Amino acid sequence: MEKTLFICKPDAVRRGLVGEILGRLESKGLRFLALEQRTIAEDEAKEHYVEHSSKGFFDDLVAFITSGPSVLVVVAGEGEVIKIVRGIMGATDPSNANPGTIRGDLATMVSENLVHGSDSLMAAQREIKLFFPNLEA
Repeated sequence: MEKTLFICKPDAVRRGLVGEILGRLESKGLRFLALEQRTIAEDEAKEHYVEHSSKGFFDDLVAFITSGPSVLVVVAGEGEVIKIVRGIMGATDPSNANPGTIRGDLATMVSENLVHGSDSLMAAQREIKLFFPNLEA
């Protein structure tokens, strides 16, 4: 069973979209192994976005993800869960996201695009360990 980390970012929480977003994952047959609403700490955010640390938008990423509560979820299922979740999310830039995807239907700005999903098995393992250190493998 493949697992991935999925985050409803602060804009999704602020806009009251968490139920609709998570419902899309459940409708696809995915399960939630862990779920928590909390504000991500700055040190966690910096570690989470470490691959972007040398980029000009890094500070903005950290500031946004720590700006309010997020809902963090470990999603599991059969098949290629990471690929499935990323397909449901849609393109990072909502103007390029297909209708029917979370970002295509609900997001308007690339800087506040509602959700995060791990982009590889290695990233998923690292991110799950970061945010859910007590979750058994």
